[in-house]
Amino acid sequence: MNRYPVQKPPLSHGHSWLDILLSTDPKRRTRVTMALLALVLMVSSAAVILYLEHAGVIESRGIAPWWAAASVGGLAVMALLIRSGWTARFKDPSLTIAQMSWTIASGAVGYVFAGEARGVVPSVLAMILFFGALGLNLAQVVGIGLFAMGAFAVAILAASRGSDQGFAPMELGYALMVMIVLAGCMALNLRIQRIRQRLHDKSTALEEALHLNREMALRDELTGLRNRRAMGELLELEQKRQQRKHGTLVLAMLDLDHFKPINDRSGHAMGDRALQAFAATASATLREADVLARWGGDEFLLMLTDTGLAQAAGLLERLRIAVAGLRLDGMAEPLGLTLSGGVVLMRPGESVEEALHRADEALYRAKSEGRNRIAGFPEDGAAA
Repeated sequence: MNRYPVQKPPLSHGHSWLDILLSTDPKRRTRVTMALLALVLMVSSAAVILYLEHAGVIESRGIAPWWAAASVGGLAVMALLIRSGWTARFKDPSLTIAQMSWTIASGAVGYVFAGEARGVVPSVLAMILFFGALGLNLAQVVGIGLFAMGAFAVAILAASRGSDQGFAPMELGYALMVMIVLAGCMALNLRIQRIRQRLHDKSTALEEALHLNREMALRDELTGLRNRRAMGELLELEQKRQQRKHGTLVLAMLDLDHFKPINDRSGHAMGDRALQAFAATASATLREADVLARWGGDEFLLMLTDTGLAQAAGLLERLRIAVAGLRLDGMAEPLGLTLSGGVVLMRPGESVEEALHRADEALYRAKSEGRNRIAGFPEDGAAA
């Protein structure tokens, strides 16, 4: 036993308490932080109202303390629900609409009893709308704006009825100021939403362009098949995966016979059409999990995972027959192409380069034996 154990440095109390308060989950931490900020703003606003009542500016007849407790308490409960993770099941786990609706309703109630201090309400209202609207979509911004206008319209009417002078000049000024602030906030938030939407559209377009560029870098432009670079990377990954799973990996090097005479006789445009027709035929014949790549010129590499040589030979035979009957649009007779191939089963511990070399040797054997056939290694358990 170690008599002198290594002393671990003490945990930072600040960080540990911060994790307890905000959570260690990044997304929940952000939501809790925003909820606590909203709570701090509400506490500050309630403190101002209570101070004004204590100073004799507001005569609420005891309503202000209850209003402050309800306003702060509602947001505190929502912050606790967000921190607990209970709101994660909702479409809006941050409870943005609920928090804004609660604070708007609280502001409307405060407007009714604030009396001569109603001038502080527009600034609080603007803060609420600007703070919360950043997390809303366009429809929600419109909805919360209309809700705020409706709530304060009711509050203004209630305040005027409770006043002996009705709509006195100062009361009318307060009411107009509230509506101007609401309209301005709503217009600015709509503008922000349009800017966000344009940025989102540009970001989406950029992601699509980057995805297209990545695809183009990994695809052969003529045939749409994977190119040599992409196939090489995929082979390395698949070999490691098969080694972990103790699975099988079959490689087939394929070459189109009599392709050069087509280019010489009919031109490169016809040769390109022939390559495209072969790629389409192969894609229709092969299985979804099989991977075919253009290796160079009229040479292709096929990778078959979790497949035995006998099954691979049957699949390649179907492809060979399909290529032999290949016709291009407008041609009554077959194109005259045939397919030769060399197929190998990767051996334990064999590198990709070694397997490809054996596949090349098998392809050469198929060519030397008269073309239009698939050859393999007898020691692999060989193919057709």
